[in-house]
Amino acid sequence: MAATPSSMLPLGTSAQHFYLPDTVTGAQYGLSELKGTNGTLIMFICNHCPYVLHVKDQLIDIARHYADWGINTIAISSNDIESYPQDAPDKMRDMMAEWGNPFAAYLYDESQAVAKAYQAACTPDLYLFDAELRCVYRGRLDTSTPKNDIPPSGEDLRQALDALLTGQPINPNQYPSIGCNIKWKDA
Repeated sequence: MAATPSSMLPLGTSAQHFYLPDTVTGAQYGLSELKGTNGTLIMFICNHCPYVLHVKDQLIDIARHYADWGINTIAISSNDIESYPQDAPDKMRDMMAEWGNPFAAYLYDESQAVAKAYQAACTPDLYLFDAELRCVYRGRLDTSTPKNDIPPSGEDLRQALDALLTGQPINPNQYPSIGCNIKWKDA
């Protein structure tokens, strides 16, 4: 379990559009179809990452809570399934069934082009975009990791979401997420 930090996409960056298959429904979706009215949370996650599993309950709670406020949560897995078959689309669908399908979609980025466009480096790697799809937050969920005794709270991300929804400034002092590296395909 190598701890990899996120690369911290510059604030203000416009969300890159994509068109990917949803592993739950089998349908293809673009960002324009999935974005929220008041904002969009894009999360790069995967099935087997201990960092993702450690914060699973917070990810589910945040997605469900903020959906009521016009924030859609989109999960994307970009891992190489040849080397990591536990992250394959059928396993992604099964995991979402176990989690109660809390996200607008759990998309599979087979080409890894979307992860590269977002400069995603780890799982979980979190990006919050405003209603105009400009990046207003990127980085960690909170200070908790599987290796420390701090319980997951989602504090950092929740503060950014609450500020976005109330029109308050989002703290620009943001910290990288730490997680497993994205499992890139051999070039």
